[in-house]
Amino acid sequence: MVHFIKFRPIKPKSPHLNGKVERSQQTDKVEFYHLLNLKDASSNLPKLLSEWEYFYNHKRPHSALEDKTPWGKFKELEAQTPIQPDVTQMHWDRNGHILPRSSKYLKWKRKMSHFC
Repeated sequence: MVHFIKFRPIKPKSPHLNGKVERSQQTDKVEFYHLLNLKDASSNLPKLLSEWEYFYNHKRPHSALEDKTPWGKFKELEAQTPIQPDVTQMHWDRNGHILPRSSKYLKWKRKMSHFC
């Protein structure tokens, strides 16, 4: 967890559980891939993907973000988003224990292992 990002896998073939990714892929398909001739070997796909990613995140307004770009929304909320050392310090001062997200499950699993 170098960047404090939690990996939360979902079941395969469950698009209803992954709506944000499905929506993003639909946008990519409609606004980017349909413009490409993938049979053309001379097209520089990595460069085009990089340009699309920049456009999508820095120039293209998103209705879900009140017509802001993802970068604009990030900059708007950046000052309000605590970074990991601040979160740890906040809990440290309270003498609290930071539990992993699945701590309840792990306790339940240990408890149930006695029955197996």
